[in-house]
Amino acid sequence: MSGELTNARKKLAGVSSLLKQQKAMAAVQAVYDAVVAMLRGSLMKSEREEFQELLDSTVHILNGDKKLREDYPLIINYTHGEEKVLMEVLRELLKELQEKVSANAQDLLKAMEKRKRDILEQGQAQIEKGDVPEAHITFNQLIREFKDDTELRSEIADKFIKAGLYSEALSYLEDALAHDPNAIFLYNRIGIVLRKMQDFATAEKYYIKALQLNDKDEYLYFNCGRLYYDWKKWDKMAEAAKKAIKINPSFAEAEKMLKFANKKIG
Repeated sequence: MSGELTNARKKLAGVSSLLKQQKAMAAVQAVYDAVVAMLRGSLMKSEREEFQELLDSTVHILNGDKKLREDYPLIINYTHGEEKVLMEVLRELLKELQEKVSANAQDLLKAMEKRKRDILEQGQAQIEKGDVPEAHITFNQLIREFKDDTELRSEIADKFIKAGLYSEALSYLEDALAHDPNAIFLYNRIGIVLRKMQDFATAEKYYIKALQLNDKDEYLYFNCGRLYYDWKKWDKMAEAAKKAIKINPSFAEAEKMLKFANKKIG
């Protein structure tokens, strides 16, 4: 018996264990692969009969699995010599299981997203009540649950920004940036927060880094110009506005910024 057929026998032997682990799709896939191997192989009569007996018992195991019956209520029929028919039935079963897995995954994602929204609203309510320490606890628990979600950290920071709690917002944005160092929007957001905190020099460093990553974003240059407006660095403000206009000649706000800077420069 070839190595492929030997491997197929091992797969059939492992079906019961896979079902006990509630791995129905893997179990059905193992049987399907075994049938394919049998049809491809050149078996002697005794080997074929032995293989068919193995398939008999394995199909019986599939039919007797309660969870699989819930997902696929039809009985799998197998007659010796009709392995191609069995293969098509198993293929259809795999398709059904895949669709169910996809549907379950979508339901799970929706449930997770709803949970995230609910907890964000809870934290927002705590901020509005002035209970900032409790809001931190709520948000930090959420971050532990969605530890790889950079956008979540940014969204939490936005809630603190809207409340004028810039130092709190900054900590979440820096945490987000540590998880995703190439996220340009985070450098921009941090720059805005630092500008509001009047830490102009540090804000400038973040804008410079953002522009090193992407020097084709007119809004980055414009926001950098806003920093120079607050910092009263009119020449740098004018330069940032010029670069924004060069990228987008119809950028009206950048035009106003440039005119204002030029008046200040005199």
